[in-house]
Amino acid sequence: MAASTIASKASSTLGRTIKTVTVIGGGLMGSGIAQVAAETNHKVILVDQKQEFLDKSLNIIQTSLKRVIKKKFDKDQQAGEKYLADVKGRIQTTTNINEAVKATDVVIEAIVENLEVKQKLFQQIDQVAPKHTILTSNTSSLPITEIARDVKRQDKFGGLHFFNPVPVMKLLEVIRTSSTSDETFQTLLTFGKALGKATVSCKDTPGFIVNRLLVPYLLEAVRMIERGDATAEDIDTAMKLGAGYPMGPIELLDYVGLDTSKYIVDGWKKRYPDDPSFKTSELLDRIVGEGKFGKKTGAGFYNYSK
Repeated sequence: MAASTIASKASSTLGRTIKTVTVIGGGLMGSGIAQVAAETNHKVILVDQKQEFLDKSLNIIQTSLKRVIKKKFDKDQQAGEKYLADVKGRIQTTTNINEAVKATDVVIEAIVENLEVKQKLFQQIDQVAPKHTILTSNTSSLPITEIARDVKRQDKFGGLHFFNPVPVMKLLEVIRTSSTSDETFQTLLTFGKALGKATVSCKDTPGFIVNRLLVPYLLEAVRMIERGDATAEDIDTAMKLGAGYPMGPIELLDYVGLDTSKYIVDGWKKRYPDDPSFKTSELLDRIVGEGKFGKKTGAGFYNYSK
């Protein structure tokens, strides 16, 4: 057999086909991931602590799907109703984590950004899930290696970092640790493409690609305000009109959540105290301390109250 044929066969068999997806955490990220997986013909099991949380998740998914249907099936109501029923039919919900993972191909964790909570969760899942099950975290800032610390299947652990809103944002960062096997990594890349996402790969570095570049940029914009270099309005206008960005850095901070950005940079600063990219901001600390988190609280750097 020719070497090229052998290589081709090896490549085609590397990685498994993911059919069943367990999403743990039914917030905006988790419900979005569940929706996208169900829309791409995957069986989905969505998990949260209480049924009332899951009911809210299903309402979020239904509202989002209706927007999709309005665009896709504007002139065919019957097809739209069938699409909605089919997608919803592929989503199951449960509050029982052990039941949710006992026959799944991949677990995607999308819970609170708390390292100890995530470690405890994965330690539990690792003991129950089938040997072939791949475990992943949707964390945006915590090290995948540390999240997987207590997991035995280190070769079957990686990161899948989706972006909000998941049904709209096309990018998926696929993260591999030094222990992630080639088979696991290839399976995750293939799965990402099956979800209709554009995948990029990255090592387990702080913030991966997007946040590693984005967060220091946002913080430097805040420091410009601190130093009196320019106003928030002028910084945003400059980056929109001068750099072609759809949103200025201060606007984006308010949109993302000032508390979220502070949490990310504080975590990086603690782990990498000598890296100047992760320097914290007194102004950001003060605004967050006042309970102003941005758009979601009605005030941040800008005032959103009517």
